[in-house]
Amino acid sequence: MNSTTSATAPLVGQGCKRRSSRPSKLGFDAAFTPERCRVAGARRMTASQLHLWHVSKSLTADVVVIVSELVTNAIQHGSGDVKLRVQCSADRLLVEVSDHNPAPARMRPVHDEDTRGRGLRMVDQLAMDWGVSDGGLTTWAALEIPLKTSSHLVSLR
Repeated sequence: MNSTTSATAPLVGQGCKRRSSRPSKLGFDAAFTPERCRVAGARRMTASQLHLWHVSKSLTADVVVIVSELVTNAIQHGSGDVKLRVQCSADRLLVEVSDHNPAPARMRPVHDEDTRGRGLRMVDQLAMDWGVSDGGLTTWAALEIPLKTSSHLVSLR
């Protein structure tokens, strides 16, 4: 689990084939105004979609925490509308949150008495990798999908 800065997010959809032999992935996008009340909606939307994809409850819980933290960061530190993208391939789930602030997200030191500032540390612990792309506009987190879930996702295509 590393925090990294990268030019691009990890590739999703490689190795997953539709009948037409083109790479495929499941995914959804959402955009909303930068208001704190939108965080709960982003969590609900993500949990509902992952349920439809038959993603395990434990992985869904991790993804929902990541969505919550990244959307909250975009609202607190970003500017303009917030965009959420969740993509799921046979072996990886990718969460991307974008705003219009080019300053990249970064972990800051926190002290025991601090009541804020732990969001990216939680993302770092839950994701197999995370970073920023699009010149700092997008923060992403990638999670590995267990084999059992992965085989069911392929059957959804």
